[in-house]
Amino acid sequence: MPCKCGGTCETNLIYACSGAANTGLLADQVMRALNRDGVGSSTCLAAMGADLSGFLESARNATRNVVLDGCKVSCGAKIFQKNGVAFQHYVMTDYDVEKGKTAITGDLIEAVAERIEGLVKA
Repeated sequence: MPCKCGGTCETNLIYACSGAANTGLLADQVMRALNRDGVGSSTCLAAMGADLSGFLESARNATRNVVLDGCKVSCGAKIFQKNGVAFQHYVMTDYDVEKGKTAITGDLIEAVAERIEGLVKA
C-alpha cells in the first residue's frame, strides 16, 4: 500500500481468528474489511503461533498489531502474549454476537469493522 502520509506512515498489521465457529468467521471477515478500507494489512495469525521468525519480526516492528479473536478463549491474544509482542485486542462476542447462534451478514461485518476501525485510529 503506497504511503499517503508524507513519510510518517504507520504499519498496522491485522490478525484474525478463523476458528470453526461463526465468531471466527466474523473475525476473518472483519479483518478483510479493515484491510480493504486501508486500516492495516492482513497477515497470518497461524504463522505467529508457529513462531515463524519473519512474521514475529514484522509484528515486533509494526506500529500496531490488531488481533481479532472470535470468542473469549482468545487464542490470538495468547499467541501474542506468549511471544511478548504488543497488540490491541478485539473479541467478536463483545459486539453483541453470540457464538454458534448469530448469523454473520454483510451488515454485521461492516458494523463491527467500523467500530473497530474507530478504536484502532483513536
